[in-house]
Parts: sequence; C-alpha cells; structure tokens
Amino acid sequence: MTEKLLHFIWQFRYFNPGSLLTRQGDTVDVIFPGHYNLNQGPDFTAARVKIGMQTWAGTVELHLRTSDWGKHGHSSDKNYRNVILHVVWEDDGGEDHLPLLALQNRVPHLLLEKYEMLMQSVSFIPCENQIGTVHPLTMISWTDSPLAGRLGRKSIHVFEMLNESYVHWEEVSWWMIARNFGMTVNADAFEAMAKSLPLSILRKHSGQLIQLEALLMGQAGLLETVFTEDYPLMLQKEYRYLKKKYKLETITHPVHFLRMRPGNFPTVRLAQLARLLAKLPQLFGFFREAESPTLLMKQLEVIANDYWHYHYRFDEPTAYKPKAIGSSMALGIIINTVAPLLFAYGLFNKLPEFQIKAIKWMEELPAETNAITAGFQKLGIVCRHARDSQALLELKTNWCNLKNCLSCAIGKSVLDPGQS
Repeated sequence: MTEKLLHFIWQFRYFNPGSLLTRQGDTVDVIFPGHYNLNQGPDFTAARVKIGMQTWAGTVELHLRTSDWGKHGHSSDKNYRNVILHVVWEDDGGEDHLPLLALQNRVPHLLLEKYEMLMQSVSFIPCENQIGTVHPLTMISWTDSPLAGRLGRKSIHVFEMLNESYVHWEEVSWWMIARNFGMTVNADAFEAMAKSLPLSILRKHSGQLIQLEALLMGQAGLLETVFTEDYPLMLQKEYRYLKKKYKLETITHPVHFLRMRPGNFPTVRLAQLARLLAKLPQLFGFFREAESPTLLMKQLEVIANDYWHYHYRFDEPTAYKPKAIGSSMALGIIINTVAPLLFAYGLFNKLPEFQIKAIKWMEELPAETNAITAGFQKLGIVCRHARDSQALLELKTNWCNLKNCLSCAIGKSVLDPGQS
C-alpha cells in the first residue's frame, strides 16, 4: 500500500461503506470525500462526513499508519486544526484526539491485486493486458489531457527562451528550428550554434546562400579542417572573413556523426537549414500567417546546395542524391516546433485562436510513425492524426513509463473493482 493508492481509494470510495466505525466506536457515513488537495495542508478539503449523529464539514488527512500523524508533525501545524477525520490504512496505535477510520479490511482484494499487477508490469505499458477492456470513449477523451500537458510543457520552454531573447519571437523560432534540425544527437549543439548567430547578422546575408552556409557550418566548428575541395575551401574563406567582421565565437558543443544515418549528418542538416533561412528569413512571421499545415510542409521541403547532391561530408564524394528535407522531417518540424510556438504565442498574448490553430493543424496532419506509436498500434490503439500520436507520446513518457496509473483515466478504469 502507498499513500497515493490510499488517496485514490478514498477519493473514489473504493471501500465497503457499510457499518463503518471509527476507532472510538462511532458510525461513519462519508457524504462527500472532499476535493483532492495538491497544495500544502490536509489531503482532502471541503469534505462532508457524518460521525455518529453529527455531520461535519472540513478537511480529511490520510496516512498509511496512525503513528504517521505525529511523525509528520501535524500536531503542531495550524493547517491541520480543522481536520474532521483521520483516515489510515492500518491503525498501529498512537494519538486518538481525532476520529480515526482504518480502511485495511474494507478494500476489495481485486483492486489491490490489479494495482500490484500494474506496478510490477514490465510490458510496453503497465495495463497492456487490460487496455482492451477500457471503454472507447475513455480512450478518446483521455487523449486531450496528455496533449494539453505536452503543449503546456513545451509552452513553458518557449516562455523561458522568450525571456532569454527579450521577447523576440523570431529569435526564439530560429533557436527552436535549429534545435529541431539537430535531431536528438546534435540538438544541443545546433541550438548553441543558433544562439551564437543572431538574426540581425543572418538577415544581412539572407540572399546569399554560400555566406549563410559558411556562418552555420563555421559556428558549428565544421570548417576547422584542412580541405582539398574547392567548395569547403570557399566556405572556410567566407567564414573566416565573417567571423572576424562580426567578432563571432565558435560554440563549445561538439557535433557528432556517429550512430546516425548519413542523411542526418550535421553537415547535411546545416546545409538544408541554410537553404531554409535563405528562403524564409522571417520564420515566425511565416509560421504565424500560414493558412494550412499542408502548404507549410511544402515550403519546408527545401533542397540543400548542389555540392551536397554528391556529398554527405566535406571532401568525401558519394553517388548523386539530392539532399532534400522529406515530408517526414517537415512533419516533425511542424509538430515539434511550429505548433508549440503558435500555442505558446496564443497563451502569451491571450489570443486563443492561435492555440486552436495549433491543435487544428495537428488534427489535419498524419500521425507520426515511431516505436511508441507502433507499440500502441499493436495493442489496437490507432493514431488517426498527429494530435493522437502526440498525445500517446506524452502518455507513454510521462504516465506509463513513470507508472502514474492513478493519475490516468485509463489506469483508473482498469483499477475500478467493478470492471472485471
């Protein structure tokens, strides 16, 4: 038994209510268990409980054992002066200045067995073997909560960068999209590179692809080698001139080539990013005014400079293959960068139409394909669109992996003793 599970049992009244008695011998009728309190003070507020012949309104405190009241220092805490009932799992003696109710012999064994099974599960998700019994409406409605949590969490990150940039939405957009281009391995390095190159500098070269590429490659530390081919030598020369002109300092984050497909090499991604900057110098303005995610995807599908048709790295020729941003990456940019930006913009400026736009776009875009969505699909949970796939990613990461089943509508449904 855990306190969190005990809270769950009390909140949803998963105990036998018949002939409840306090330690003192008074009858107990739980009229309303109260509102779960996530702040300081007793666990439940605004509860209504009839004890003996008297109906009380106030707070309820829960512990695993009676003695925990003293161990937690509640006796001297004024926040606990209006507690009307002390609910415990096990009465191990101790203070009895309050009406005390023990639930250890009042809870269905089936609920405890289900909870133990979820906590001990090593499956893809804890409720893998029970999720098929959950009502479809519960499944559909619950996706709203993880999605809201995911967008809210990403909005906090946007607000932190806004503070760092002195509320410069274009600058934040540049940082975020650069991080996106870095993929998982080079995300930090690409973000550091972007922060070392203010848009005030980049926009002076928006029509000059070679100079943009030189700035990005150089700041990422990729132009420090002795080259033999003309193209990297030209970029190196441009960068040395621009670095001196703008007094730039290269980043300390190293970029990595190991354990990734050649198409994701940092050289290729930076070349594509330079092309995108040349095409869309006003990134956030373009994102904000875009009318549909489909048209935006087309604008994002740029092709790197001709040199990269025959290279993945400098001085290493390969067979011809244009290095274009594919639809999969363009989709990822919209889902992971553009939609969170628009959602945060709506929150920050109290413009709900942008929050609605972000969610609507995700409903219009196809679902992402990855190990997590594939895992849910094996369980019969189909992603209809990107909104679903994002919700499932959040569900898996911040609920299932952490076994927060008691905070999940699906987990609560599985634990319901009335559900076989």
